[in-house]
Amino acid sequence: MLWRIKARAGYWLARRLFHWSWFVRQPRGWAWLEGQFARMANLGDVSAQSFYGHILTFRGQGLGAREEGVRLLRLAALAGDGKAAYQVGVISLAGSTTKAPDPAEAARWWTLAAKAGHPLADIKLKGLDDQNP
Repeated sequence: MLWRIKARAGYWLARRLFHWSWFVRQPRGWAWLEGQFARMANLGDVSAQSFYGHILTFRGQGLGAREEGVRLLRLAALAGDGKAAYQVGVISLAGSTTKAPDPAEAARWWTLAAKAGHPLADIKLKGLDDQNP
């Protein structure tokens, strides 16, 4: 119980320090931030999974970081996070080095995002329908 409170407090502080660019540029500071984000995401916090998943997917170093970011985004999307579902749809449509673009999977994720209230998901779904009449 105490470790969960410590994890939440560390995550809260890390989210505040994330906006201090001088702290983020320090290697030890960034390593500490990543540790807090990863710990909270691994505890199953949906907002932490979405936040850290976005960081790893778009700013992570290497293929492993990107794959972990997409995994965290998928977990958050399945838990109802609209922003994460939207991004997984974008990633599915773009494809990767290991997976071909999949419009059907993108549509599935964008449908989840639309149900969660993401404003661009409906536009993407309509654009996908226009491409495949």
